Amino acid sequence: MAIEHDFFGLLESGPDGSIFWSENVEFGDQSVTVDLTAPDQDDVSVEALDVAASMVSSLEAIDFAARNAMVNELDSRTSEVTEYILQQQTLLGDELEDLLTDVTGDTHIDVIKALQLMSMTILADEHGGADPFAVLEYALDPDATDDVLLVNLASDGSVQSVTSAD
Repeated sequence: MAIEHDFFGLLESGPDGSIFWSENVEFGDQSVTVDLTAPDQDDVSVEALDVAASMVSSLEAIDFAARNAMVNELDSRTSEVTEYILQQQTLLGDELEDLLTDVTGDTHIDVIKALQLMSMTILADEHGGADPFAVLEYALDPDATDDVLLVNLASDGSVQSVTSAD
């Protein structure tokens, strides 16, 4: 069986009933990997695919909201965002400044600005549920795949949480 959608095209299911779609989307001066997945195509509605397509099409606004959520996390010394930035400062030392796109003197904000959006994973079967519908993966250094921040989004596009990968 398969599902056809205007944006995603023909989504064929695998032998186990799962669906998967992947494409690189140009975003600013970088390429972001966007994956759409669901373990069972019967759990994916056309409405979920419409919401997913809207998110992919409005990646710039989604990224803006995600970065604002990261900035809001800076109020807490124990937030995952603050911990991530402190870890990067310790790990990179003076080399951190080389990765920053804009050095304003506010290192925490500069790091959030410099984070690269690496991927967006859409969990199409989670539409309307309590679990994340989409997960954005950010990294300061694209080669350091373990040092990432994950921003979890609800199907309405609101930020549910910001976590580190560990």
